[in-house]
Amino acid sequence: MTARLLYVMDPMCSWCWGFAPVAEALIAQAREAGVATQLVPGGLRSGGTALDASTRKYILEHWQAVAEATGQPFRFEGAMPDGFVYDTEPACRALVAARELDAERVWPLLKLIQGAFYEQGLDVTTAPRLVELAEQAGFDRAAFAEALTRADTRAATAADFNWVQGLGIAGFPTLLAERNGQLALLTNGYQPLGSLQPLLGRWLQQAACA
Repeated sequence: MTARLLYVMDPMCSWCWGFAPVAEALIAQAREAGVATQLVPGGLRSGGTALDASTRKYILEHWQAVAEATGQPFRFEGAMPDGFVYDTEPACRALVAARELDAERVWPLLKLIQGAFYEQGLDVTTAPRLVELAEQAGFDRAAFAEALTRADTRAATAADFNWVQGLGIAGFPTLLAERNGQLALLTNGYQPLGSLQPLLGRWLQQAACA
């Protein structure tokens, strides 16, 4: 029997930031039961142009709603300044590079990217910033910089995006439970820990008995 969780998300998705403490607790719950979690970046926004004032206002209002619903901290002042291109592909690619280099360190890197963007108001779409954060997470700077720009890392990131789209997943965060190749949906969208912990617990019990 093989079992694992698949956490489908985007490091620059505000609901995923709101869900971060819940995800951390659920991943720990699964780990205690001997079930690992794989991070799958879904690609919220790829490419695009600089935000205009109305789009920025809309996104910040969305962030405010997430902050109120989840209690997660956001820095609104100076967030996404003029000229900012909301392209989440580089941050997603950084997580793919991290996953290939050291799957355990992908989690601290995710936390650093989310914190830098939402709490500190930093631009996490640039390679120098992502390499700096990866070094803070314990990666070798040169090795990570090389992995980040490799063609196979770009291809693996695109493959993750395509896999997520192929499943019809339209929103993040999404948490899937996989047992013997069969996928079960634990959540599509934010839910509080109190709702998901018992659900995951039941699935883990079933997985242990299978």
